[in-house]
Amino acid sequence: MLVGYARVSTLDQNLDLQRDALLKVGCDRVFEEKRSGKVGTKRPEFEAVLSFLRPDDVLVVWKLDRLGRSLVEMMRTIDALRRQDVHFRSLTEQFDSGTAHGRFALQMHGAMGEYFRDLNRERTMEGLKAALARGRKGGRPKKLKEGDLIAGQAMLNAGTVTVAEVARRLGVSRQALYEHMPQARARSSQITPSALSASHQPSMRS
Repeated sequence: MLVGYARVSTLDQNLDLQRDALLKVGCDRVFEEKRSGKVGTKRPEFEAVLSFLRPDDVLVVWKLDRLGRSLVEMMRTIDALRRQDVHFRSLTEQFDSGTAHGRFALQMHGAMGEYFRDLNRERTMEGLKAALARGRKGGRPKKLKEGDLIAGQAMLNAGTVTVAEVARRLGVSRQALYEHMPQARARSSQITPSALSASHQPSMRS
């Protein structure tokens, strides 16, 4: 018996593509998981399909990563199915655990996927370390456009707004403002509290 399992990878994803593919190959029943498969997320429909399967059944998925988000999770599931005499088939990668070639291909595909995920994580961490070494907390710094620079310069020229306030209004850090507008560093010490308080006093009409 062919038993299908479909799962979304994002909250707004539609299951129609997976459902149609599973029904097309002859699945007698399809279990549908309408929630993301992030590591640690409970998947009640997945547990249901595992309980439903019997020896000689074939669990069919549209794509290998429908089984889980890590190599360990995928291989553990496939091995558990094998011990129950249940076969596994992935339509997109054309993997079939019923053959020696299919089992080898599954392991190689999973290992390569895990490798690239680890590589991306390492690159991300190295990037964050480099950013921290430069005094940033991570993420891509905001670039000030020409209009932002003009507005910032006008506020600085007014002499009544602190550099910190200019940076806040432009949505950047004070250090980033210094990098875009070196003259702001010199101006930062020129605005006194008395000047600020005076600038906020209401004007008197004669």
